[in-house]
Amino acid sequence: MIEDKNTPRTALSELGEFGLIQHLTKKFKISQESTVYGIGDDAAVLDFADKKCVLTTDLLVEGVHFDLAYMPLKHLGYKAVMVNLSDVYAMNATASQITVSIAVSNRFPLEALEELYAGIHSAAKLYNVDVIGGDTTSSTTGLLISITALGHAKQEEIVYRNGAKENDLLVVSGDLGAAYLGLQILEREKQVFAVNPNEQPDLTPYTYLIERQLKPEARKDIKALLKALDVHPTSMIDISDGLSSEVLHLCTQSNVGANVYEDKLPLDPTVISTCEEFQLNSTTVALNGGEDYELLLTISQEDYPKIKANPNLTVIGHITDQKSGVGLVTRANEKIELQAQGWNPIKE
Repeated sequence: MIEDKNTPRTALSELGEFGLIQHLTKKFKISQESTVYGIGDDAAVLDFADKKCVLTTDLLVEGVHFDLAYMPLKHLGYKAVMVNLSDVYAMNATASQITVSIAVSNRFPLEALEELYAGIHSAAKLYNVDVIGGDTTSSTTGLLISITALGHAKQEEIVYRNGAKENDLLVVSGDLGAAYLGLQILEREKQVFAVNPNEQPDLTPYTYLIERQLKPEARKDIKALLKALDVHPTSMIDISDGLSSEVLHLCTQSNVGANVYEDKLPLDPTVISTCEEFQLNSTTVALNGGEDYELLLTISQEDYPKIKANPNLTVIGHITDQKSGVGLVTRANEKIELQAQGWNPIKE
């Protein structure tokens, strides 16, 4: 974390735990009908009436999931919320509440945490979710953020990973690979800065890629879009660890195989040009990059006419029987076994 010596620093010890919580959460207002009571008691109180509740948690650790050398704290707070909301949307559910827990070392003043929570507040307001609680504690290893997201859906609306059927179509939202390339650019500029701190990079050509890495957007819109198109996915998963990993997860859970077609992978033009600059294979980047937070879903072939003209959705392959395995069909029409080479959070 790059510090400005002219920026005021308020030690967290001046507020104490409860004073800190009250200070950081004073801007959060309740907007969801299902939130009966939020921050201020031993537990929040929720009422989802006749709907099913979905719940997911993600932990982000400094030095593992983010680098504060180039990740602004406001962006980090925003992204931490998106990581969790994406999992809720992957269940075809509506996100409604989050809890936020942080562990911080004494190198972080109050002003730094205000920036972090400004990003959380911005995301919660934009995506219409209530912040209803959490925890704060000290850390000896830097910054840790744990967010739990809650959502709801009618039982018949919920989509799992295990519903893909043979001959279903594989569909992705948006485009792939941009977040990974954004990370490569930021890492490159970090190395340049280490050698020459006075060097000011021109990142204008990479705006889209860097934004996809630092400030991704969860696909809240896809549930409403599919409903408007009268399409109910047979399975769904969010693309956080890389497309190849997610296709394999979906196929394993559904006991099926799949063919993914190389020439169908949706790539932004900036991704293609930057891959050429970095001498990277764009297909490899699209398959294994990760952190795109798009949605991968399967639909019945009968629903293809409903989505074929929609710019938000791309058919990239189809489901096969389990014995056929999971493969990438190249532009040369050769089938290669698809392997999970994306992000592994517990690798040594």
